[in-house]
Amino acid sequence: MAVRKEYVEDLEKLKEEVLRMGELAKESAKNAIKALVRRDTELASKILKENAVIDELEFDIENRCMKLLALQQPMAVDLRTIGTCMKIITDFDRISDLAGDVAEIVIRIADEPLAKPLIDIPRMSEISQGMISDCLKAFSSGDIKILENFSERDDVIDALFDQIRRELMMIMIEKPRGIANASHLLFVALHLERIGDHACNIASRIIYMVTGEKRKLE
Repeated sequence: MAVRKEYVEDLEKLKEEVLRMGELAKESAKNAIKALVRRDTELASKILKENAVIDELEFDIENRCMKLLALQQPMAVDLRTIGTCMKIITDFDRISDLAGDVAEIVIRIADEPLAKPLIDIPRMSEISQGMISDCLKAFSSGDIKILENFSERDDVIDALFDQIRRELMMIMIEKPRGIANASHLLFVALHLERIGDHACNIASRIIYMVTGEKRKLE
């Protein structure tokens, strides 16, 4: 009985650590765009430093998963939960890496004028942050209804990215001297589009964890 209690506690601790990693990744993505809007290089530098914490957390969670698999031989839902944890921490790590890429761009263009007003890029960020938040809620509660519209939300992000890309390409054609500046914003938009893709990956894994159904969201 004591062994079973320890196993349940270890599984709950694992889920708590995954949620913590997800929150940190979401905060990094949020702060990266905040730093861009405010041209805040100090905040951008902080994001880069905190990425090391997320990397370390990913390593610790992976070790917890391996230990539970080796010692407890979980079945059914518990097995899917551990497998999901091992998968989604990779997506959370990539989200934090992409936030770091945006932070590096903020530092690089700190003193340069922006190629275009920041309207659609913050909107992309807002949608992707909402998706990550809903993933964390679904992971914690098991309520996957909030994940049902992820494909539509990702489509909105993709449409915004296409619009930004077209606008920036026109700017590059009309003002060749501004190519470097415009390309920086294009990369920011690309990173946000990829964050949306990672959120969809996480949502797919959570649906599998809860239902055992494999469903690709994109």
